[in-house]
Amino acid sequence: MGEQFRGTLRDLLHLREEHGAHRVALRAGVSVLVPLLAVLAAGHPEWSLYAAFGAFTSLYGRNHVHLSRAAMQASAAAALTVSVLLGVLVGSLESRAWVAVPAAAVVAAAGAVLAAAQDWHPPGPLFLVFGFGAAASVPHVVSELPMAAAVAGLSALFALLVGNVGGLLRRQRSRPAGLRHVWSWEPARYAVAVLLAGGTATAVGIGHPYWAMVAAVAPLSARGVAAQLVRAGHRIVGTLLGLLTSAVLLAPAFSPVTTVLLVAALQIVTELLVGRNYGLALLFITPMALLMGQLAAARPVGSLLFDRGVETVIGAVIGGAIVLCQPWLRRRAGAPPEHPAGQV
Repeated sequence: MGEQFRGTLRDLLHLREEHGAHRVALRAGVSVLVPLLAVLAAGHPEWSLYAAFGAFTSLYGRNHVHLSRAAMQASAAAALTVSVLLGVLVGSLESRAWVAVPAAAVVAAAGAVLAAAQDWHPPGPLFLVFGFGAAASVPHVVSELPMAAAVAGLSALFALLVGNVGGLLRRQRSRPAGLRHVWSWEPARYAVAVLLAGGTATAVGIGHPYWAMVAAVAPLSARGVAAQLVRAGHRIVGTLLGLLTSAVLLAPAFSPVTTVLLVAALQIVTELLVGRNYGLALLFITPMALLMGQLAAARPVGSLLFDRGVETVIGAVIGGAIVLCQPWLRRRAGAPPEHPAGQV
């Protein structure tokens, strides 16, 4: 037990090698920066929510090249856009708070199937749950759906072009990712994590329940129980420390353009670090997410930081509990033993 604890602690602090991260970081930074500046130029900062999640297309396929990356990003772009649209649709309902929880569970389960079938990297439905939850948490009207589709879709298309312009210029080819079989229990565990985390946060009455859902989903995409528990620990410690950097960056109340520039810079730093140490990256992911939210709809900073911290702890603890129950769940589902690999 003592050796296992020391090994887990080493994994929490370990910095892995990550080759080519600078190229990924620059693609992600440009993919986020241009659409956000475009919606500001159009005079609609509230559209930044749609633009940001479309731009997250750039985060997929970081270790793939050319046709393989293009195929992966194309499926992710479509899924992200649909998730945002479903969030807008739920956000148009009067009882959106409670409807959003089971709807997010469906998004998580369907996203897990698609992510595994398409061999997405990063794996899992985290960004789909994030995009749906963020959109569903804001009041909408159905008439906003066409604009949400246009902004998210165009932003995703721009990210797809940025991510694959090198392959187009060099005309190099690689095999697209193949389809994979998905065990039925994997989508179920994502759905259960979202239901428990979102239901708990909504029942307690803390703002932004989707942050708890995202925190619960985050550990499940790592491979191996030890790596998943480390991911849950990273999520809690990294977010809580990230609230300090968030407080510093949120306090000055920057202009929208300055906020966008900060978001793009934080996205670049995040991509430089996330492959090395997820917890360290969260020191920059946390303020980036909060700044994007403030750009779309400003809220009091104090309550925002409190909500983020509490929601993350709730979600990550629930995600960690599901990880500990996984051996029993796998046996019940008849799935093969999980390969003891490192973090994804």
